[in-house]
Amino acid sequence: MRLPWSQQAVFLCLLTLAGTSFAESDKTTTSTACTATSPAGSFFDLRPDIAVKAPADGSKASKNAPTVDYHARGYDYASNFTLNICGAVVEPIDNVRGVDKGAWQNISAYYVSKGDVYSLGSQSSVLTPRGRKLVLQYKGGSPCGPVSEKRDATLVEKSNVHTGASYKPYYGDEDENASATKSEDINTAEETSSHRRKSATISFLCNQDPIASGAAISFVGTDPDECAYFFEVRSPNACAGVEPHKPGSVGPGSVFVIIFIIAVLVYLGGGIFYQRAVANARGWRQLPNYSLWAGIWSFVSDVFVMTTSSCARFLPSRRGYRYISGSSSATRRSRDREAENRLIDQLDEEWDD
Repeated sequence: MRLPWSQQAVFLCLLTLAGTSFAESDKTTTSTACTATSPAGSFFDLRPDIAVKAPADGSKASKNAPTVDYHARGYDYASNFTLNICGAVVEPIDNVRGVDKGAWQNISAYYVSKGDVYSLGSQSSVLTPRGRKLVLQYKGGSPCGPVSEKRDATLVEKSNVHTGASYKPYYGDEDENASATKSEDINTAEETSSHRRKSATISFLCNQDPIASGAAISFVGTDPDECAYFFEVRSPNACAGVEPHKPGSVGPGSVFVIIFIIAVLVYLGGGIFYQRAVANARGWRQLPNYSLWAGIWSFVSDVFVMTTSSCARFLPSRRGYRYISGSSSATRRSRDREAENRLIDQLDEEWDD
């Protein structure tokens, strides 16, 4: 059975809105740099903590962003550290050990030791939520130093001697082979360590101190090979918040409007189909609950008529003149009384005659 054109139009609108809603829901949103959303729905935005270069005209940076790098004391490490959050350091650096000159401008953390600059990694803006903490990692710094010879020698000795052996006899050629094997293992370890590069791992903690004006970085420690460095940052911007609405994405209000429109169209489409196919209604009576909507319209029209008629009473009358004050009515009453008295006197005189 072919549907009438009115029903076809209704179903076409339904399909269009459904396709629009699915298309909006399938939009992939790319995360903004230096922001993160935890699996629990908490939103973190560290963009205000990014240090930027001060404008050349001497004006303040946009949104009161810091214009100097962050510094952390190394204490027992005997070197201090310079870092930036989600960006390269502001102050230019040169002569970085083991890093190409073209990559110097992308360094986000470094330290100076005996006049040499060592990079702790290039800039990155990818935040990783881990519970209530945020983690930012810089990689690709200066090459790490060779593995400790004492530690490497211990590993080689353990690999050559059986665990249950109480002594090792001397066999001349075997000792030479063992020493050669040991030296080869040490060289292999040094070659392997030359491919390892320094990195920096930064952990962010929420700082709810109202006096705190910005982020504060402290050095936590490094591994025995001085290849991985760990820092801790306390910042008010590391506290969980609500993710703002992104332009172009569907917000809660838009979803509610779409659902409401679809519900209304389904109600009208289903009602019209039932009234036309089952009840054989035609014209306006095809609308679902026609008597209810017609009664509402008549009620609204009656209320409008009553309101306009009530307001018409306050309009000025156009039928002749009206007395303004109460003294005019008193004067008219006195005149009527005088006319009555004259009439009575005239009747008395006629009776006397």
